[in-house]
Amino acid sequence: MQPQTLLQTHLPLKLFGKGKVRDTYDLGDKLLMIATDRLSAFDVVLPDGIPSKGQVLTRLSIFWFQETAQIIPNHFISANLNDYPPEVRTQPDQLVGRSMLVKKAHRINFECVVRGYLAGSAWKDYRQTGMVAGIRLPSGLREADQLPEPIFTPSTKAEQGHDVTITLDEMKNHVGEELGEALAQTSLAIYNHAAKLALDRGIIIADTKLEFGLHNHQLLLIDELLTPDSSRFWALGDYAPGQSPPSFDKQFVRNYLERSGWNKEPPAPHLPPDVIEGTAQRYREALQWLTGEDLPWRQ
Repeated sequence: MQPQTLLQTHLPLKLFGKGKVRDTYDLGDKLLMIATDRLSAFDVVLPDGIPSKGQVLTRLSIFWFQETAQIIPNHFISANLNDYPPEVRTQPDQLVGRSMLVKKAHRINFECVVRGYLAGSAWKDYRQTGMVAGIRLPSGLREADQLPEPIFTPSTKAEQGHDVTITLDEMKNHVGEELGEALAQTSLAIYNHAAKLALDRGIIIADTKLEFGLHNHQLLLIDELLTPDSSRFWALGDYAPGQSPPSFDKQFVRNYLERSGWNKEPPAPHLPPDVIEGTAQRYREALQWLTGEDLPWRQ
C-alpha cells in the first residue's frame, strides 16, 4: 500500500517560510526544513502530490551535502528527531525521513544553475540565439548534446511566477565581483564532482540548480542539493543525443503538461494516476541508483 501524501505541515512552531515544495520553521539561529510531497512544474505548484517525494528529496540532499562538504560547507546539522524541539517530536508523521535541522543563513537570491548538456530552456534559447545566458555555444549542437564544458547560467529566484535566466555579469552587478565569481566557481566544482560520481552509477546529471547563503560571513550551500526537483537526471543506458532522453526527475510530469495544452499559468491541471505513479517510481529509482537506498512504502 502506498503512503499518504503530505501536502501541508502543521507544527506548533513559528513558520519561517512556505515554498513551492518546503515548509520551513524558525528555531532562532536554526531552521527546521520539511520537504512535503508537493510538486512544482514551470514554477507553478500542482494540485496533486507525489507519494514519498519529500523523503527522496531529503535523503538525496543529505547524501550530496556529505559528498560535497570538502568543496564547500553546507547548512545541514541533523535529521535526527532527538535533536528537534520537544514540542514537535510527537508528530513524526510530518518529520521522519523528510526533515532537516539546518543553520539559518541569509539566502543569496539567485539560482546558481550549471548545465553540462543542452536541454530544457537552454535548448530553446540556443535554437533561437545560439547562446545560453549570454554564453555563445558552438553551432550545430543537438538537443541533449553534451556541452564542450559545463556552463554557469544563473537566474533570478522568484517566489511566485517564473525565474529569469541572466548572465554572470548581471548577477555580479547585484552581489559583487568577488561573491559572484565564488558562486560560479563553487557551483561548477560541485557539478563536476557530482556528475562524475553519478555517471559511475549510471546516471547523467544534465543540469542542476544550487542555492547559497551567508552565515557569519561564510558562504554556505543551502536548501536542497542535486535532487530530482533541482536537477535533470538521465539514465546513461538510455542516453541518445538529438532527443529528450527519459529521465528520473519531474520531466515526466513536464512532458505530460506540455502535451496537455496547459498555458503554464496558475491554476495547474490535475495529474492522472498513471503520471503520479510513474513520477513516484522515477524519484525512488534516482535514490536507489545514486545511494543504494530504498524507501519503504510505509514511513
